[in-house]
Amino acid sequence: MSSYVWTPTPDYIENANVTRLARAHGIDSIGDLRARSTDDVAWYWDAAITDLGIPFATPYTRVLDTAGGVEFPDWFVDGTFNAVDACLTRWLADGADRPAIVHEAEDQSIATLTYGELAEQVGRVAAGLAELGVGEGDAVAIYLPMIPEAVVALYAAAGIGAILVPLFSGFAAPAIASRLNDAEVKAVVVADGTIRRGRTVDMAAELIRALPDTPSVRSVITIDNVGRTVDFGDLDITTIAWDTLVDPGRAPYEFRPFPAMQTLMLGYTSGTTGKPKGAVHTHAGFTIKVATEVAYSFDISVGDTFCWITDMGWVMGPLAAFGTHANGATLVLYEGSPDVPDTCRLWDLAQRHEITMLGVSPTLIRAIKGTPLEEIAKRDLSGTRVLGSTGEPWDPDSYDWLAADVFGGRVPVINFSGGTEVGGSFLAPYPVEPIPSCSLGGPSLGMDVDVVDDDGAPLRGSIGELVCRQPWPAMTRGVWRDRERYLESYWSTFPGMWCHGDYALIDDDGRWYILGRSDDVMNVAGKRLAPAEVESVLTTHPAVAEAAAVGVPDPKKGETVWAFWVPRKDADTEGVSDELRRLVAAGVGKPFAPAQVWIVDALPKTRSAKILRRAVRAAAIGTDVGDLSSAENPEAVDAIRDVVHGADRTAVQGTGVS
Repeated sequence: MSSYVWTPTPDYIENANVTRLARAHGIDSIGDLRARSTDDVAWYWDAAITDLGIPFATPYTRVLDTAGGVEFPDWFVDGTFNAVDACLTRWLADGADRPAIVHEAEDQSIATLTYGELAEQVGRVAAGLAELGVGEGDAVAIYLPMIPEAVVALYAAAGIGAILVPLFSGFAAPAIASRLNDAEVKAVVVADGTIRRGRTVDMAAELIRALPDTPSVRSVITIDNVGRTVDFGDLDITTIAWDTLVDPGRAPYEFRPFPAMQTLMLGYTSGTTGKPKGAVHTHAGFTIKVATEVAYSFDISVGDTFCWITDMGWVMGPLAAFGTHANGATLVLYEGSPDVPDTCRLWDLAQRHEITMLGVSPTLIRAIKGTPLEEIAKRDLSGTRVLGSTGEPWDPDSYDWLAADVFGGRVPVINFSGGTEVGGSFLAPYPVEPIPSCSLGGPSLGMDVDVVDDDGAPLRGSIGELVCRQPWPAMTRGVWRDRERYLESYWSTFPGMWCHGDYALIDDDGRWYILGRSDDVMNVAGKRLAPAEVESVLTTHPAVAEAAAVGVPDPKKGETVWAFWVPRKDADTEGVSDELRRLVAAGVGKPFAPAQVWIVDALPKTRSAKILRRAVRAAAIGTDVGDLSSAENPEAVDAIRDVVHGADRTAVQGTGVS
């Protein structure tokens, strides 16, 4: 168990945005602010809007109306709103020359857009979309890497009342087609390609393979990002170059406000079975939620710089864009792999752009943890004031290396947990409170979350289900055109409570931890065991770069643990698997020692570096791996299957420990 704790200085507390909010209402501590924010959720969201100056064209008459049930709340009743006004227009009078976007590609080329330039491009592209026949309620897919045009396209489509459908830049044609069809997308904005790990990813070609199966698509806007020729052949669609849309001769679109709860975006989530779910987010609901995350959790203000290593197809992409610009800050977009040309790329990026808030994943940090500290120390990281992480649990070794060794304990790690359907976080620490290693702190402001047992009763000191008892503005309005799936997915386990599908723990000291998806958690001889508990032990071994633990059927225990690990470069792997089994037995308990330990070249992950444990388990036991559309390296699943089931068993196996 780590003893590391981030402790804020008095100056840090004094100057934090969340301190300003609390003091405006006579509140002295983050604990009291959390309590007040859930005692009266309408009070909190109204107070946050006032504090951040988020503009409504028409003021709302009520913050919240739950007459339709907790599952179908109405927020900001009678208010009108446009995300473009909230994120861009409001800053133009005195901040048009401030940098809004800084883009860095893998080859280290850099481009910058000011707020004024961004607003001009958004207005022209919006006008161009309207000329193509795209209007209010039409769906526009954004299939782009992390380039400035992705943000321009988001705001342009949102500004005219179209529905955003951001797509992961690594999707293949079947995954693209399924989402375009579900949303009945009318127009797609696509790049010819992107560069990742020095290789060109041909994005437009992948879209072209999907288009014959997507009859709703009428227009495609193409962006020349890597200089590839795009040939649509005889497809019956209108194609237009991005440069034509942003031509200075085009008169900009005149934006108007929409009802606050008008649909802004469909955020698609993948599952192991069934088609992807389109989580419905609204203009005011999503914008206000992410603005508060960036302002209060990550402590970003005008003049600061926000960067998250992510993709526009994951919720963190739109969160970073809307949240950063709603606070008048600069958004850094990184296009490429964060470990190219070497494992110091992340630190070079932070130094070069003086990044105030740097968002990473635990898996990314595990992958670069072997970097000598003396090499990192050559970079000036003094501009970084906050670190962010999400997507998966931390192991103490990696967390402490980042927080204590790399940053010397001077910055907090805001480890927050939520999801696409949440539109932000359920749980997050705030930089004004002590934050123990790996901790999620507590409930995010305005989020009435709890951990409950199988009967829905509050649970402390044991693993239970994470739930939320009250609505929040960015709560998905449903699964797109599938009311019953929405109710079944989130409201059927505990009537009247949102059940998120995460296992969580509140320890005896009141600290919160997410232990993985409910369907990832193992049940060994009747005892729940989270993958993170095993993996945090495995990754302490100096030969292990990363690891995954999964539960497989066992006739005696119900489930037993299998572990998969990836060696560090040039590591001696002889005997390591047996050492790992003994480590888990000593660190977690003999009953939980892995029955099998396998060495593999790679683990399947999303581009945001989240390990796909369900795919690992399915490959291990020989069942259907389900939807791999979010995987950056789906070939790793086949490799695991071959290692476990193939004739050439190159893995090191043990006999197990009982």
